[in-house]
Amino acid sequence: MATTYKTFLDDDIVSTKTLLHENIPITGTIVGISSSYRGASSGDRALKTYSHGMFTSFYDYPYQSSSANHLFDATIGLSSGSIGSSGPHNGIDAYASKKINIYNQMAQTLVGFDTTGSILKFDRDGDQASGIVTDKYTSAFFLNFSRLLVKDEIKKGSFQLTLGIGTSNTDPTAQTCLVSDSEAATNYKTNSPIGEFGILKISGISGNDGNNPNEEVGLIYYQAGVVVLSTAIFAASSASTSPVDAIESNSQGQLSTAVPFSGSGTTTFTNLKDLFRSGSIDDAVIGFKKKIKNITFNNTTELNSTIHFCRINHNDFNYSSNPTYLSQSQIVVKNKTTDAPVSYITTVGLYSPDNELLAVAKLSEPIKKDPTQEIILRVRLDY
Repeated sequence: MATTYKTFLDDDIVSTKTLLHENIPITGTIVGISSSYRGASSGDRALKTYSHGMFTSFYDYPYQSSSANHLFDATIGLSSGSIGSSGPHNGIDAYASKKINIYNQMAQTLVGFDTTGSILKFDRDGDQASGIVTDKYTSAFFLNFSRLLVKDEIKKGSFQLTLGIGTSNTDPTAQTCLVSDSEAATNYKTNSPIGEFGILKISGISGNDGNNPNEEVGLIYYQAGVVVLSTAIFAASSASTSPVDAIESNSQGQLSTAVPFSGSGTTTFTNLKDLFRSGSIDDAVIGFKKKIKNITFNNTTELNSTIHFCRINHNDFNYSSNPTYLSQSQIVVKNKTTDAPVSYITTVGLYSPDNELLAVAKLSEPIKKDPTQEIILRVRLDY
């Protein structure tokens, strides 16, 4: 136990923040059509469906395995305003209420409410300034990534989703596009009740080198770890058709009739519109799953630190309180009485104002200390 204490000055303590990142690759072999855990009789054992039928959970191993890690949940949603006798989703089936509930739940959490208390819709450019229908996403896929992967947040500008947008049902990723938030590192939004978010844009359409529109197709919420992807992206069915045309001409709510989707088991839908109208949420998610070729992003861990500069002046701590420092009342490190005192620093203790030990830092090797030296030891506490 220490018998001599030294008080920290205000300048001796500094607080810092460090952002740590790791790359998260979710390949198509885990979630895509080539998953090694899919089987004709047992289905995809790396996917977990629920009796409520509201979303599907993705795992990197069969979910019943103790080694399985939860990757993300996927679901779909429809705005109630897009359903009606003349709306793009008129004639939709009994699953409509679930799809509307999903959209409303995600929208009120991620976007919020207007001044009248109505739930705002997902906005194409995120500013909510326009009430124009073409600026709203009224039908969307939602990917809610696990906190295990996201940590504190997704790193801005690091998200990439390679997605199949072709018409082949036997090879859903024969034609692909790249969805990313590449501009969000320096250009992101802050007007969400749940934190910062960025705009997802489409580019790199395979087989369509001259028509890479770089247009908005979704939103990504960094702290929440949620991706909102407009269904209009699946209108890019050929080299001559881009999602921009679907976004502008179909008023966001119009579901594509171009890209085929196959659901669970033997259920097959000729296009996304039919899937949304007569398919369950699980069917839609499994159809979307087969379009995924690759997902990558960097997560972020925020490491807060307090650094204590322990300043040892020339006349400080030259003697030790350790009983072995003395032998027969003689300082054992002295050869002669006139020799300068010498001590060896091995441990730094941080104490409260009441002299209660709060933290202990160990040095990698003892440091020799005598009256001819002054030392600064840097002690960092991470939390």
